[in-house]
Amino acid sequence: MCAAKILRLRFSCFEAFINYYLEQKLECLDENDIRNYLQKLVQDQKSNSYINQAINSIKFYYEVVMGMPNRFYSIERPRKAHRLPKVLSREDILAIIAATNNIKHRCIVSLLYSSGLRRSELLALKIIDIDSRRMVIRVEGAKGNKDRFTLLSKLLLSDLRKYYQTWKPEVYLFEGPGKTRYSTRSVGMVIKRAALKAGVRQQVTPHILRHSFATHLLENGTDIRHIQSLLGHNSLKTTEIYTHVAVKNFQNIQNPLDL
Repeated sequence: MCAAKILRLRFSCFEAFINYYLEQKLECLDENDIRNYLQKLVQDQKSNSYINQAINSIKFYYEVVMGMPNRFYSIERPRKAHRLPKVLSREDILAIIAATNNIKHRCIVSLLYSSGLRRSELLALKIIDIDSRRMVIRVEGAKGNKDRFTLLSKLLLSDLRKYYQTWKPEVYLFEGPGKTRYSTRSVGMVIKRAALKAGVRQQVTPHILRHSFATHLLENGTDIRHIQSLLGHNSLKTTEIYTHVAVKNFQNIQNPLDL
């Protein structure tokens, strides 16, 4: 979130706080009053991010504007939710690829999965980024303005050649009307329609295909640092989340019900 948006959100949060205690003087409020207000935000199902910004705005007013340092230092902040990435089985992904309408759509879905690309990276790919001699794909100016290489599937390469002969893109690998860059919405619709046609009940997005790529590599024994490099993660900790969804190691554990 940019600085301007954060400031607007904090102003909005503090305005809501003032309105809640409209008939009371702010300097007379104590820690219990603040806790009661935060509890109301929880009851109103405000997000953790919103509640954190509300705390920031309240602390700024009392500690900076009013010059009352550490007035509410013991107020507990909500913990950031720890959610695991959603992953599809390889069988479901192959079914989705098989359910695409044409060779172009097939290549789009296959690339997102087999190379672990973000949607924005897929759309930015140029024809010259496909290196069939080295069997890699060059990803330029990715998240964090970094370049990297990722894998090129042998099976996909055959489809890409068929696609190129049929659609004849000029600059970008996937182009829309007028040879402009293919749209973000179109990629999402391609995946959604193919998943429905394949009978996959889970909602499927480009990022779920990326998550599946990383998880399946890990399950097949690929070193996690190689996966970090392929995904373009700055920190290994970001990549380590896939260790929590990889299930291959569970297969050697006998379920207590089956003992």
